[in-house]
Amino acid sequence: MHSIPEYTSIFLEYLNKHALEKEPKNLYEPINYILQLGGKRLRPVLTLMACELFEKDYKDALDAALAVEIFHNFSLVHDDIMDDAPLRRGEETVHEKWDINTGILSGDAMLIRAYQLFENYEGATFKELAKLFSKTAIEVCEGQQYDVDFETRDDVTIPEYMKMIEYKTAVLVGAALKMGAIVAGASKSCQEGIYNYGRDLGLAFQLQDDYLDAFGDPESFGKQVGGDIIENKKTFLYLTALANSNKDDAQQLEHFFSISPADPTDKIETVKQQFLDSGAAKATEEEIAKYTQKAFTALDNVDISEDKKETLRLFGQGLMKRTY
Repeated sequence: MHSIPEYTSIFLEYLNKHALEKEPKNLYEPINYILQLGGKRLRPVLTLMACELFEKDYKDALDAALAVEIFHNFSLVHDDIMDDAPLRRGEETVHEKWDINTGILSGDAMLIRAYQLFENYEGATFKELAKLFSKTAIEVCEGQQYDVDFETRDDVTIPEYMKMIEYKTAVLVGAALKMGAIVAGASKSCQEGIYNYGRDLGLAFQLQDDYLDAFGDPESFGKQVGGDIIENKKTFLYLTALANSNKDDAQQLEHFFSISPADPTDKIETVKQQFLDSGAAKATEEEIAKYTQKAFTALDNVDISEDKKETLRLFGQGLMKRTY
């Protein structure tokens, strides 16, 4: 097994080798731009790691890892357009640097390119990867639609929110791991166990992302802190604060999530304080810990050595301590 930094370095070298230096430039330059903006490279690293967990050379999973990363970034390009987000990883979003039409078209090309990479696998492996990718991709789209719908609904429940982040974020983390297991020829039970580990870790990861959106350090977070508050997103923080607040505080919170002031500074600070006072911030941290533990429990159904399971546990623990 390699270390996480080693997997990351290996993947970045492969990514750079496969930069799309093609015409028309206005289609491919935005793709290379978003792929080079950085990020944690969590999903492709998990694909490579999973392949080696099941005793296969990580090199066999490089194309699957690249497909996962390209698809993930495709979803970010389109999400940023839908959210009208100015920054991604501390830099201009694609639609801000170019324009909305370029963002849409370059994103479309990324989706097609991701699927195209599975053509490098033969027979049953190709079929299983393509089947998983198609299922995951449609779930991500469903999750994004739920997210959009929630912006104009006043009756979103916490279970509905958890389903939304499962589809929008967590299923891709699970799929990244399962793809590595598929390439390695792991058993069906191991594939499902490693998928469940990734999905539950992905839920914890998204809850952590929501928490950092409100309480993260702007210098390390890489996105606009308070972005979810500005966009009136019904996150776990918001829904829990609403449920835990008295009538007056709940009405104030609902009011803040119905307006979009030109200067959102006061709105962000007031809402953040209510997240703290209501206990929503603490409840979110507890939920992060719960899903992290669920992920670790899923490893009981994966037929790998205890030291490899410990590697996955340490990886999950490290993610939950992140500040970005």
